[in-house]
This record gives sequence, structure tokens and C-alpha cells, in this order.
Amino acid sequence: MARAVPPADPPEQLPRVLWWRWRRNPLRRRTDIAQAWIAVGLFLTVLAATPLATFLVGDIAYRHYEDSARHQHGTRHDTSAVLVHDAPRHPEPGSDEAKKALYPVTVRFTDPHGRSRTAKTDVAPALAAGSTIRVWVDTEGRITDAPLTTRQVRDSTVGCAVLGAMAVPLLGTAAYAYVRRRLERHNLAQWDSAWARVAPRWTASH
Repeated sequence: MARAVPPADPPEQLPRVLWWRWRRNPLRRRTDIAQAWIAVGLFLTVLAATPLATFLVGDIAYRHYEDSARHQHGTRHDTSAVLVHDAPRHPEPGSDEAKKALYPVTVRFTDPHGRSRTAKTDVAPALAAGSTIRVWVDTEGRITDAPLTTRQVRDSTVGCAVLGAMAVPLLGTAAYAYVRRRLERHNLAQWDSAWARVAPRWTASH
């Protein structure tokens, strides 16, 4: 005789398990209700704060990088420099690595005050002594990086905005984990207190 197959759980069982904190039952505690409302509050806060944080962080970052680019353009000067000695040759000339490789070489240039100076800067391999390159020099006559471009300002701003958007959900998750841990400790403390009251009578009756 074939054994009867028990009926599958009704589809509403899963939602009932997921939303058990919202239903009245004798095992539900006040901390369960508090945890449920805190989860809803944090979820709504994250939804509202994420676009706001993205805009604010992006705006602050854009102003910062735009000011930095403006200052750099005003204090850095493009000038020519002459190699003092030959640049090293790459071990694999013509390779993709050789096209990207740079070597530090001493160069001579004139600073914004008209003084002749020497310093090291990165140059392409195999450049001969006496070759001329372009370098950026600050107001103190030091070789520095080129000023930020419009694309660099935009990319840096977008990167900061994305980080700001990611930070909000992470902070919300951390806050919920902290609250949950505190509520669990509170529940354990209450359980210990209740057991301390009940245990003597329970053991005495046995």
C-alpha cells in the first residue's frame, strides 16, 4: 500500500515566518516589536539618506577638486627641460611594457624666477642626453605633477559620490547590527533574571 504523501506547506507559511514579529503571539516580546520598528526606520532612513548623501558628498568633492585644480593652474608652470645624461634603455624595446615604462633622469631647467636648476623626473626610456622634454614646475622651482584636468576633477567627484552612496547602507547595517546585539543582551539578561526566580521552585518540585 502506497504511503500517503503529506501535503506541502501552504505558500503563506514563509511570509508568516518572515513577519512573525508583527503578529500577536504569546512568545513575542517587546524587544521583538522594537527590533522590527527599528529595522523599518533604518530602512526608510537609508532610502531617504542615500541620494542626499550622494549629492552632498559629490558637491563637496567637486568644489574641493575644482579649487585644487584652479590653484594648481595658477601656481604651476609648463616649461622645457634638457636631459643631463642618457635615459636607461628598456630590456625589451618596442614592447607594451617599454611604451609605459619611465625612468628617473636628471634634467636641467629654468624655474619661474629665471634661475637654472637641476632635478630628477621620470622620462621615457632610451632618450639621449640633450633631449628636450616638458615638465611642470611650481612657484618654488620644484618639478611637480601637471594640474588636475577637467576629466580628473569629474572622475574624482564621481568616485567620492559613489563612496558616499555606499557609506549610507553600510552605516545603516552597522547600526542595525549594534541595536540587535544590544536587544539580544537585554533579552538574555531578562531570561537569566526570570530563571533565577523560577529555578528554585522548579528544582524544589522535583
